[in-house]
Amino acid sequence: MKKFLLVFAILLFANLLIAQGSAGTGSKYEYRSLIDMPSAGILEKGFVGVSMDVMPHGVLISKIEVGVFTNFCFGISYGAGNLIGSGDPEWYEWPGINARLRLMDETEGIPALTIGFDSQGKGVYNDGLKRYEIKSPGAFIVASKNFNLLGYLSVHGGVNYSFEKDDEDKDANIWLGIEKTLGSKVSLLAEYNFGINDNAVKSFSDGRGYLNMGIRWVVGDGFTVGMDLRNLVDNNKFTSKVADRALYVEYIRSIF
Repeated sequence: MKKFLLVFAILLFANLLIAQGSAGTGSKYEYRSLIDMPSAGILEKGFVGVSMDVMPHGVLISKIEVGVFTNFCFGISYGAGNLIGSGDPEWYEWPGINARLRLMDETEGIPALTIGFDSQGKGVYNDGLKRYEIKSPGAFIVASKNFNLLGYLSVHGGVNYSFEKDDEDKDANIWLGIEKTLGSKVSLLAEYNFGINDNAVKSFSDGRGYLNMGIRWVVGDGFTVGMDLRNLVDNNKFTSKVADRALYVEYIRSIF
């Protein structure tokens, strides 16, 4: 049994060394989100993706997605605060559900267009307001377009409606984002979430929106790692701090 596990580990490691994931000009897979907000990307039929966010306050969120049909994928996620560290974990109340359908593929003249739903927020969960520190996207529609510019420059924009409304902010929201490739295996990401649905009296935001940045690096076949900086404009009523730092890991492969 031990020999079998050793051989399996060697084969898996060798497989990871022969490259591509979801970053850089050589990427094989589309990413479905920038940092917190969705893109128009779809996981191809017959592929499965497993990802993990490791965030401040011991927050860890894991997600699994499956490409079910052409231009349609579905997934579930779950997490907890204080999972990393000491003391009892603060488990999220419900698992998150996400699904997306691409209505239109990208062409030379028009962007890709995707609709979907994602109930997974991020950060510490507030039981009193029934919301995550970073609200879930909820129902959304997003457009994405790629341009050739010293590699690729991808531009994204969308509208979403979160169902986390106990803070008495029931507005829809908008966001914009970009990805810039740096060589065949690295991408830089940036997004600005206007936070229109998070600026009421009981909300966490003070009205400046959320500016997030990140980097993604392909380290093996289907295996991508990254680091994110969230809330670079210190958009929080209750704390004053430098940007939150977080880690991201993703692995994608065919299930056939």
